[in-house]
Amino acid sequence: MITMEVNGTAIWIELVPGSSSEALKELLKNGPLTIPMKDYAHMEKFGSLGTVLPRNDRHITTKAGDVILSEGNLLVIYYAPNTWNFTRLGRVTNLNEADLKRVLGKGDITATLSL
Repeated sequence: MITMEVNGTAIWIELVPGSSSEALKELLKNGPLTIPMKDYAHMEKFGSLGTVLPRNDRHITTKAGDVILSEGNLLVIYYAPNTWNFTRLGRVTNLNEADLKRVLGKGDITATLSL
């Protein structure tokens, strides 16, 4: 489990097993990671991890609350569906779709990830 703090709210993310999630946990063992995230198409927020993680891409359709690795170096949190080749990292466990949209808000955000 990792935590993403956005606008003073803790978002709990349960990681899925795999080399990508393990690499993210290893990265966070060095301390919290703050990521500026941009809004894209009113369905996701994305930002650079500053490094490349192992990819395990599959053709999937996201749901609100999915946390994805895109292109090996982008962390993406979805609040609407999208279909593409992605690596699933985890899923938000403490917020429903409406709450997630409220917390993420409109426009760009800053997210801090920690173990």
